[in-house]
Amino acid sequence: MLTKLQKFIKPQLKDDVPDIRPGDIVQVYQKIKEGKKEKTQMFKGLVLARKHGKGAGATITVRKVISEIGVEKIFPIHSPSIEKIEIVKRSKVRRAKLYYLRTAKGRKARLKKKEIKK
Repeated sequence: MLTKLQKFIKPQLKDDVPDIRPGDIVQVYQKIKEGKKEKTQMFKGLVLARKHGKGAGATITVRKVISEIGVEKIFPIHSPSIEKIEIVKRSKVRRAKLYYLRTAKGRKARLKKKEIKK
């Protein structure tokens, strides 16, 4: 039996969310409003962390380096402003949170490749 809160949240969850894990390189397509116009912007980077499980408040932290400056964005997975999320590559990792990659340089910042099963 569902509670009132669960009944309210269930239709707002997305069905087409892929199985995103730390170590994945993803492309996140986000809708951005500029005045009356709306455009889609793509952000490609490495997933450092996934938080809050599979519920309505689930988020992923994505990091990429732009001209030698690290940029991180936190995306709510079930947000209506997120158009789609694509997994480009998957890496073998042994940690749930990859925050150590913020300071790692060179060889220590490399992750091993892993085959994506579809």
